[in-house]
Amino acid sequence: MALTGLEIYKHLPKTNCKDCGFPTCLAFAMKVATKQVALEKCTHITAAGAAALESASRPPIQLVVIGAGEAEVKIGNETQLYRHEEKFHRPTAVAVRISDALDEAAQAGRAEAIRKLVFERVGMQIRANLAAVDNESGDAARFEKAAKLASEKSGRAVVLISAKAANLRRAAAALSGQRPLLFITDPTEAEAAARIAKDEKCPLAIRAGGVEALAEVAPKVAAAGVEEIVLDPGTRCVKATLDALTKIRRAALKNFRALGYPTVALTSAVDPTMQAVEASTYVAKYAGIVVTDAIEPWQILPVLTTRQDIYTDPQKPVAVEPRLYEVGGVSAESPVLVTTNFSLSYYSVEGEVEASRVPAYILAVDTEGTSVLTAWASDKFNAESITKALKKSDIEKRLSHRKLVLPGFVAVLSAGVEDESGWSVMIGPKEASGLPNFLKKQWVA
Repeated sequence: MALTGLEIYKHLPKTNCKDCGFPTCLAFAMKVATKQVALEKCTHITAAGAAALESASRPPIQLVVIGAGEAEVKIGNETQLYRHEEKFHRPTAVAVRISDALDEAAQAGRAEAIRKLVFERVGMQIRANLAAVDNESGDAARFEKAAKLASEKSGRAVVLISAKAANLRRAAAALSGQRPLLFITDPTEAEAAARIAKDEKCPLAIRAGGVEALAEVAPKVAAAGVEEIVLDPGTRCVKATLDALTKIRRAALKNFRALGYPTVALTSAVDPTMQAVEASTYVAKYAGIVVTDAIEPWQILPVLTTRQDIYTDPQKPVAVEPRLYEVGGVSAESPVLVTTNFSLSYYSVEGEVEASRVPAYILAVDTEGTSVLTAWASDKFNAESITKALKKSDIEKRLSHRKLVLPGFVAVLSAGVEDESGWSVMIGPKEASGLPNFLKKQWVA
């Protein structure tokens, strides 16, 4: 976690030599704490002091990199227990399970389905990140073949799950250079798996019978030379898993290094709907990776949507570029719909316009990414800002009319907009869902 100026000062030479450019060591420490200057500016700090500061300032949860190239996924480096205190940094990786006990055609079908689990929401692409190959057969050759197929057909980084370290070695060698996550499910094989992970330069997930057991096993794996570790507490019901994930996060943030690693949670629900619910729950509560059998788009989309919402910055609204947008084959008689540049507002309007099949212009006014009512209440969505956006768009040259459509919730702005802009105003529906009916039955150029 971030160190305070006083904590940094304790490790400085305290000579006030001014070689760093600051009048005192304390002043320098304060600047280092706020990341305004690098520690290296102090040329007199001892090696022991520098090492102590490096260790203490290391993120409490280890960064783990899975995969390579475009398939690379990063988890860990989290610094908060509660999102509102800052934000969560590394989105949960969603892994879809492929059993090597399936026949080859079924394995290929699931891998190809994983490749297609890509969606666009509020202007962002969201997708399942990983293919998790489970060595249910127990056979090394079958596991190796399934790993190759999953990597090739899914286009995703791979998680290799097995109770046998020797089987992990064979499958990992088949994916050399791709950095799969090796997941050893038998705690007694953890140290053997650690040697394989070190040899293959792969991250390693370990399982133990509870949080306390993990705290004993993880340091042994780290001592074997594996830095990138993922923890599985071995729980398989929602309540016990949430409890374990929370305990691990709390301990890590208190700098208990034995548990300073990201976690993995596996869904166990049989019902397809509950698979999605369980996976979404683990996304919301600290899982670095969620492994699920859910593979249908209707199952995965809620999980990815939850992830997207949790891993946005709560202090920074998600916004689109404030400008004029065209939806469909617009003409001189197309309507001009006014909204804010809050992404959810904009894409709600865009989606309903597309559904109506009535081509339209959408004018996204710069409200610093806030919604219609929020922006109106803070006086960012007013006659002046709407008129300014209108003039900047230069849209009057494209139209045969001078009509704007305002959201129904801000009908009170209509007179001011007409006076300020010289355009006539129509009051649209309060909710975007009412746009198709409005455009088809009420809009007249």
